Amino acid sequence: MKRLIAFAAVLCLLLTVSAAFAGDKLMVIITPSHDNPFFKSEAVGAEKKAKELGYDTLVLVHDDDANKQSELFDTAIARGAKAIILDNAGADATIAPMKRAKKAGIPSFLIDREVNVTGLAVAQIVSNNYQGAKLGGEEFVKLMGEKGTYVELVGRESDTNAGIRSQGYHDVIDQYPDLKMVARQSANWSQPEAYEKMESIIQANPDIKGVICGNDTMAMGAMAALKAAGKGNVIVVGFDGSNDVRDSILAGGIKATVLQPAYRIAQMAVEQADAYVKNGKTNLPEKQLMDCVLINKDNARKLETFAMQD
Repeated sequence: MKRLIAFAAVLCLLLTVSAAFAGDKLMVIITPSHDNPFFKSEAVGAEKKAKELGYDTLVLVHDDDANKQSELFDTAIARGAKAIILDNAGADATIAPMKRAKKAGIPSFLIDREVNVTGLAVAQIVSNNYQGAKLGGEEFVKLMGEKGTYVELVGRESDTNAGIRSQGYHDVIDQYPDLKMVARQSANWSQPEAYEKMESIIQANPDIKGVICGNDTMAMGAMAALKAAGKGNVIVVGFDGSNDVRDSILAGGIKATVLQPAYRIAQMAVEQADAYVKNGKTNLPEKQLMDCVLINKDNARKLETFAMQD
């Protein structure tokens, strides 16, 4: 019996040491669903860089569910992660779990989406959504010939990026009085939802000339609905820089998108997390903006997996 107790004690000690060791090299990566190639690119880029730097990784998905995200933070805290790389599930809902992580000594590094406070994350590295939206808006105006009726599909209302992109679009488009918006609906970044919303919009507005979208998955859904209705000549512009939209541009479907370098931003977050783990600082500001690039038929062939190739 004494030998059994002693063995159990040794086993428990070994498990504790093993868990501590794993936590000492663990980086947790949390993003929305990988069904969206943009978020998958973030996860792949972050995981690859973390492994290159010698970390174990735990890649998790919150599905834009704030409660699930909170549970995933608890998992990261319980595992003793050294850092969390996060594309969050809501600017406000993310604050509480980030506070728990910080209290546990685990720094957070945000990518793509910001939160509504500063000083909580070590870094918030995001695309310059406003600058990118103005690029997309300018191209849309040009493609529309500065006149005609159009529709806007916006992203998830709780997502800061949805509002920023819409504002950037309108700060350009609204300067042209002959461009008339006849419908504006949220499709929650979703391709199937964009398809359904677009079907209804087409029925009410059969003569629309253009559609500007808050991301590429919605642009793909809108384009599919338009083609199904025999309106494949309607001008569609997206935002993200996905391979699917690149291929559509090259095939003469969607006319343009705006590239935000998801893969590189995720890798930058991991590099900065590594520096923070080793030195307790990054020597960089918390808020970091990456400029976006307009993608159209002239440069679409250079686009590959949310990055421009030489």
